[in-house]
Amino acid sequence: MADSTLYDTDITGWATRQAALLRRRAAGELVNDAELDWTNIAEEIEDVARREKDRLYGALATACEHLLKWQYQPDMRSGSWRSAVTGARDRIAKLIEDSPTLRDYPAQVLARGYVAGWRRAQAETGIETLPKTCPWTIEQVLDDAFWPEPPP
Repeated sequence: MADSTLYDTDITGWATRQAALLRRRAAGELVNDAELDWTNIAEEIEDVARREKDRLYGALATACEHLLKWQYQPDMRSGSWRSAVTGARDRIAKLIEDSPTLRDYPAQVLARGYVAGWRRAQAETGIETLPKTCPWTIEQVLDDAFWPEPPP
């Protein structure tokens, strides 16, 4: 079975085989380049970066969602909301620690991440007056000490 066909039918088998071939090639063993599925290898490497960005974006949206609920439903504040924000902040920090090139990414996607969080918070709470644009800086969203107060 050609590896490009294996890619479509058993990605785990394909990945295991391609990794073994790449390791052999890196060790100086002769490997027929035709055995390496270069196009799909490149695509999978690009997908790694996309997945990490998606994970960071999702954590940012979760933080915004729960910060909104925290701010606009002060009588319903709970440990689970605090935990959701803290967990999202921890995930963002870990992703950036593991991939320092993502350091600026949260600031780049804050507006979009906020909208995703806003939509979930609005759907859950029914509050029509939630601000449609992010009222916080990225530094505030990521700051463990930041917990917004209710609007006046």
